[in-house]
Amino acid sequence: MADLIKIHPDGREELKDGGAMCNAIAWNEDDTFKEIAGHEPIIGCSMQVGSINGRTYSNQDWWLTTRVTKILEKIEKKNRTIWIFETENSKYKFE
Repeated sequence: MADLIKIHPDGREELKDGGAMCNAIAWNEDDTFKEIAGHEPIIGCSMQVGSINGRTYSNQDWWLTTRVTKILEKIEKKNRTIWIFETENSKYKFE
């Protein structure tokens, strides 16, 4: 399971989504879907995190970021990796 947490400029953290689906989405030059390039943040790709199935009574099944522009930190912990990255308009933590 993965969590995507937005880090606000004031340092506050906000869970945007979590679940079994975590895809790095690559785009064509005309901004149409190209491929799933991996399952962790990749510069130039968007991160899609959430449920692989539709959620009953939910207004959101997943969260899609804008393109990743910079990987700020990659922290290796016991059984997981934590990524801190920036997109075109936000900063996120992915774990």
